[in-house]
Amino acid sequence: MSHFKGKDNNFHSQLERKDENDMKPTTSTNLTATNQTPASAASTPSPQQQPERGPRMKELLHKYRELLPPAGAGLFTLIAWLTSFGSDGLATALYIIAFIIGGFQQAKEGLETLVKEKDLDVNLLMILAAIGAGAIGYWAEGAILIFIFSLSGALEEMTMERSSKDISALMNLKPETAVRMEHGIEVKVSAAELKIDDVIIVRNGERIPADGEIIEGRSAIDQASITGESIPVDKGVGDEVFAGTLNGEGALYIKVTAASESSLFAKIVMLVQEAQSEMPKSQRFMENFERIYARAVLGITILLILLPPWLLNWTWSEASYKAMVFLVVASPCALVSSIMPAMLSAISNSARRGVLFKGGAHLENLANVNVIAFDKTGTLTKGRPEVTDIQVYIGMTEEQLLGHAASVESMTNHPLARAIVQHAEQRKLPLQRPTDFQAITGWGVQANLDGEAWAIGKPGWFMQQGLEGGILNDLHRLEQEGKTVIVLSRQNAIAGIIALQDQIRPETKAVMAGLHALGIQTAMLTGDQERTAMAIAEQAGIDLVYAELLPEDKLEIVKQLQEEHGSVAMVGDGVNDAPALAAANVGIAMGAAGSDVALETADLVLMNDDLQKIGGAITLGKRMKRVIKQNMIFASIVIISLILSNFVSGIPLPLGVVGHEGSTILVILNGLRLLRQ
Repeated sequence: MSHFKGKDNNFHSQLERKDENDMKPTTSTNLTATNQTPASAASTPSPQQQPERGPRMKELLHKYRELLPPAGAGLFTLIAWLTSFGSDGLATALYIIAFIIGGFQQAKEGLETLVKEKDLDVNLLMILAAIGAGAIGYWAEGAILIFIFSLSGALEEMTMERSSKDISALMNLKPETAVRMEHGIEVKVSAAELKIDDVIIVRNGERIPADGEIIEGRSAIDQASITGESIPVDKGVGDEVFAGTLNGEGALYIKVTAASESSLFAKIVMLVQEAQSEMPKSQRFMENFERIYARAVLGITILLILLPPWLLNWTWSEASYKAMVFLVVASPCALVSSIMPAMLSAISNSARRGVLFKGGAHLENLANVNVIAFDKTGTLTKGRPEVTDIQVYIGMTEEQLLGHAASVESMTNHPLARAIVQHAEQRKLPLQRPTDFQAITGWGVQANLDGEAWAIGKPGWFMQQGLEGGILNDLHRLEQEGKTVIVLSRQNAIAGIIALQDQIRPETKAVMAGLHALGIQTAMLTGDQERTAMAIAEQAGIDLVYAELLPEDKLEIVKQLQEEHGSVAMVGDGVNDAPALAAANVGIAMGAAGSDVALETADLVLMNDDLQKIGGAITLGKRMKRVIKQNMIFASIVIISLILSNFVSGIPLPLGVVGHEGSTILVILNGLRLLRQ
């Protein structure tokens, strides 16, 4: 029974496997796959296509390989018991074989810990108990101990594989090969050989081998493995696609935008590797406790063998038997197994829903958070301005004013200009081509439309053109709402105003309400002016607002919140958020929109940028803490009860084994409940 120490998942080695076969150029240059004719498909299967029993049997043996030692130990124990009615010598020999088959792996792990780490673990304690039972003539009990302990270890390994399979399944999602266009010819190459700007072809039903941009074709992409989205996303020319995602019904030409090791998929794998290897404080404490506890158990066992014959007039056989029972029931297997299965199950659960933790410690910390601080732009908001209000002050309709504004703004790439043009396109308004276009640095733009002079820009640019009365009131009202206002002028007369604002995400208000229901306060940290920040906070329902901050100011605010409220989480997506993410007890990054620095600094990544997943992750963390507490209380009660029963009334060694190993299996299964949604 390994108890989760020394695990090497070796994810990178799984990623680096290469297919050496079939790397030759193909002759087809179009995207239509050649299909077999019905006649050829219906031909008689060759002998190689016939199902073979040999490979099937090997597959089954490999799948259930952990159960082979306990099965062998159990079989020889049964045969030995039946033989004992006729020949004690033969029965003893068969019991020894059962010892070797069932206990070899545990003895090896226990001795390795003893020799390499100069320490004791439960594996060695169990083997010593079995050998001790045999030495005083209780071969059957010793063999049963080996069998149940081996079976418990096998079930533990199988359940651990179950808890981590959702994460490790990522390794099989990225194709090992890709079809690259070289001088008009399709060439099958290793996915690791792809370089930036290579053009690859992905047919329907195939997985995309690299991050890239679609340059031809359209399809629905299943991104569930990366972002957690359950519905395929329609994508066309200019859209970004990710390695490991599944192409739907269309064929795509894709230009590679990231090398294999820099892809989003590779970053996920790195996060998974960290999540599997990093353990929470509670597990580190438990492993330290196990070392001390195992020494104490072994010491008490020796005293129980030596002292009772002198002090209590027990026989040596009676004292040794009770000592062996004590050695079994007092071993901390169930306690040690209380934490890691639950932690890995919770991490696996969250990974399926697009929430990646870099380790169980961060899930544990998230459950203790009292305040969550959010960056504004791109986190609470969409990260781009949108038109919210249009006011007209001359004889034209709102559509006409918007159409003229978009026509002039179509000549510039300013974010506000792009927002106005996009809004006009959404309303399907026709745009005109302006003449004599000129950008006035720091103020706005001007151009001629239909022989009329139009100017669009900051309010201060138009103070001499009659910004007074109702116009000025509208302007101040919109600015008080945190909106950016631009003024439109026609022939040196105010024609109207357009207000824009970075809109909050649709889910933001519900997310804040959900966090409040969990007893968590919310804060917003932004570099925007206070008026804009307060308007956004009021819309979203945020408790604390900190505006006009530089990156270093965000760091100081996080430290201040920690002093005032305790544990703090920080949610951000940009380079400027990295210092605050690092300082927070839990840093949360937006996976799709986030910068590389934010992703590397954070402890938790939201792959689909869905803020609603935060509340679910906190709830999962709290569930994990409850399950771990349940496990530890239950395991402690079982151990204490078995120890007291051994000394008060005495219990048979097989019953002690069943109670001890049964409790271990139960706490593992309890931890596996966290795999459920």
